Amino acid sequence: MGRDVVLATPSGPVNAWRAEPPHGAAALGAVVVIQEIFGVNAHIRSVADGYAAAGYLSLAPALFDPVARHVELAYDADGFARGRELVDALGLERALGILRACRDALQGEGHRRTGVVGFCWGGTLAFLANTRLGLPAVSYYGARTVPFLDEPLQAPMLFQFGADDPAISPDDIARHRAAQPDAEVLVHRGGHGFNRDVDPDHYHPASAAAARRATLAFLDAALRQDATP
Repeated sequence: MGRDVVLATPSGPVNAWRAEPPHGAAALGAVVVIQEIFGVNAHIRSVADGYAAAGYLSLAPALFDPVARHVELAYDADGFARGRELVDALGLERALGILRACRDALQGEGHRRTGVVGFCWGGTLAFLANTRLGLPAVSYYGARTVPFLDEPLQAPMLFQFGADDPAISPDDIARHRAAQPDAEVLVHRGGHGFNRDVDPDHYHPASAAAARRATLAFLDAALRQDATP
């Protein structure tokens, strides 16, 4: 369903996985899918394909391209370590610059109704895409968001957490609720990476399905709201 494309960004050309709605159907809107620290791998491509199947043009930029191209890391200790190195090497501003370029490219194609869905590190970037780029956003288990919670929302926001996530404590979830009372906060069974269907140590099928339903309902409402004059 998807294909590789190249985006022009302030950090140079960046590869992305682009998936279109089936059978030439008009898109309900556009969704930027923001990777975990493991790169735009089979899991992230399948997530983008899934949103395309639901009717959204989906774009998953390879955020690490400015510092390391074609990154697809294993879900093991070495993969975690390398992913964290790449996050630090890239830096927050370059990551947001790439997301801004995605927004501008999609809106330049006529997709004014554009949102973001991010996972793990990408979940934190999704929140910042809301507060700094004005995009409706869904954040899955964004463990790095707490230091930025004083930033005001610029668009609808949905946070989704795992109840047993060691990286995001109940106190941290409470901080999200207190600091962002206008956001929707959902807590699902399972832990960090409960949506990661390629990782049997973390995947929680029932929670992944519930979170996907919530995400699609959010996108339908938020992007329709975003399209209202």
